[in-house]
Amino acid sequence: MAEFFNVLPPDEARALLLRQLTAVLPPETISTEAALGRVTAVSITAPHPLPTFRRSTMDGYAVRAADTYGASESLPAFLQVVGEVPMGKVAAVTLGVGQATIVHTGGMIPDSADAVVQVEHTQLVGFETAPPYEIEVLKAVAPGQNVLQVGEDVAQAAEVLPAGHWLRPQDLGGLLALGITEVAVVRQPRVGILATGDEVIAPTQTAVAGQIRDINSYTVAGQVRQAGGIPLLGGIVLDNLAALQQAAADMLAQTDMLVMSAGSSVSVRDMTVTVIDGLGKPGVLLHGVATRPGKPTIVGAVGGKPVLGLPGNPVSAMVQFDMFGTPTIYRLQGMAAPPRRGLVWAKLTQNVASESGREDYVPARLADSADGLLATPVFGKSNLIYTLVNADGLIKIPLNKGGVLAGELVEVKLF
Repeated sequence: MAEFFNVLPPDEARALLLRQLTAVLPPETISTEAALGRVTAVSITAPHPLPTFRRSTMDGYAVRAADTYGASESLPAFLQVVGEVPMGKVAAVTLGVGQATIVHTGGMIPDSADAVVQVEHTQLVGFETAPPYEIEVLKAVAPGQNVLQVGEDVAQAAEVLPAGHWLRPQDLGGLLALGITEVAVVRQPRVGILATGDEVIAPTQTAVAGQIRDINSYTVAGQVRQAGGIPLLGGIVLDNLAALQQAAADMLAQTDMLVMSAGSSVSVRDMTVTVIDGLGKPGVLLHGVATRPGKPTIVGAVGGKPVLGLPGNPVSAMVQFDMFGTPTIYRLQGMAAPPRRGLVWAKLTQNVASESGREDYVPARLADSADGLLATPVFGKSNLIYTLVNADGLIKIPLNKGGVLAGELVEVKLF
C-alpha cells in the first residue's frame, strides 16, 4: 500500500498510472459515418490514388500548354474549341495542335491536354458559343497548371491514417473519398463511477440539513463521454466498508476503469485506500498529488485496470479527472496523449506568404520542442481533403499582415 500523502508532481503521478495499463482495448469495426471521435485500431492505407483521374481545378479550357506559350493580352494565342467534357463523364475528346475543350471545376481533362486556362483569361472570337469556335488565350499556362494530378491528394497504398488516430470530421471525409465505408476502431472504454458518503443523495431527492446532492457522478460522466468513454453510474454507496468493497469489486469486474468520488481525504472515515488495496494488486500507487485543488487524490491500478479515488469537492474532482482520467481513457484507446483542442500559440517553422487585406488560414501540423510548440505549414490546394487530414489546425494570418516569418508566434485554431 502506498503511504498516505506521499505526494508526487502531476506529471510523475500520471506517468506512474499510465505505466500500469497493460494493453490497448480490443478493436471493433463500425461504419465510417459513425466513427467521429473514435480512435483507429490499425493503420489505414489508400486502396487507390486520390484523385483517380486528372481533374480541372477551374472552369475553363483544357489545352496543350505549349500552345499558349507567350500568350498575353496584347498578343493572344488563338485556339479552336472542339468540344466539351460533361461533368461526371470520361474525357473522350483528343486535342490536336492549337485545339482546346471546355472543362468544368472537378471535371476530367483529356489525356492529350496538360493544363487548363481559366475562362477569365480567355475571350471569344466572334459570336459562336457552341463548338467548334475560336477563343483568344490572354495568359499563358504551364504544364500541370490548374490540374489535379492522379494521386496528388494521396498515393495508392500510402498510409492515410496511423493506428491510434483520433478521428475528426475531415478524416471521415478522407476515408469516404477513398471508398472506405467501415473502419476498425478501438472499443470505447467502459468507466464505472461510484459516489460514496452517508451525506450524499441523488439529484432527484430533496436535501435536508447535512445532505448534499451527488453531482460528481454526472460531471465525471460528462468528462468520460468527452474523452470517448462510456460511463456506467453505480449509484451512491454509504460509508460502509463491506458495502463499498462489494460495490467496487462488482463495478470493476464489468468495466475497464473505476472512479470513486469522495472519501479520499485523510480521515477516520476514509475507506477508499482500503477498498482499492482490497481489489487486487498492485492496489494504491499513490495518495496525494502536488496540485491545488485536489491534493488528496488517490491513484491506483488493479490487474492492469486504472482506479481513481477523487476528492468530494466538485471542482477538485473535475480537475483531477481531467489530469488523470482523461489521458487514461485515451491511452486505453491507443493514443499517447489526448488530442489538442481550442486555440494555441505556436512558433512558425517557415515563412508563409499572404496578401495584406485578406485574413488567411493555413493548415499546420503541431509538434512539441524544447523551444515550445512549433507550427509547420501543410501546404496544399484548398480542394485536397488530406491537406486537413495531415494538419492539427489552421494558422490564422490577420488581414493586415503581409505574410509571417519563420520564428514568429502564430495563432493556431485546433480541429
